[in-house]
Amino acid sequence: MDRLFFGIGALSALFSVAAGAFGAHALRARLTPEYLAVFETAARYQMYHALALFAVAWAITRWPGALPVWAGWLFVAGTVLFSGSLYLLALTGVRWLGAITPLGGAAFLTGWLCLGLSSPFFSVPRKSPEERRK
Repeated sequence: MDRLFFGIGALSALFSVAAGAFGAHALRARLTPEYLAVFETAARYQMYHALALFAVAWAITRWPGALPVWAGWLFVAGTVLFSGSLYLLALTGVRWLGAITPLGGAAFLTGWLCLGLSSPFFSVPRKSPEERRK
């Protein structure tokens, strides 16, 4: 699973950089300043969460369990919903797409919560069978 999230993170970072360059060069003359800012926000948050997927890949190797995996899938879903809806909003001008964006934001927030809770800082210490017999 660590390799999967590392690969998804790398591809997402690639597309984020490409989208940022596309927005800065090809779209500057075609979009209003408002929609250009929306497009840039989508690319920025896609990059943040591409990097977060690298952290997830690392966490999976250090702290086995369901929480880091949940975090990874939530970051992927958040990227599709948050950044995807903003990209489409900026390119099409269809305003109702903005209603999807908070769902992606909620997925991001929940992903960060899962990643944080996967840390040993939040785990309950477990006694080994030998310690329990004492």
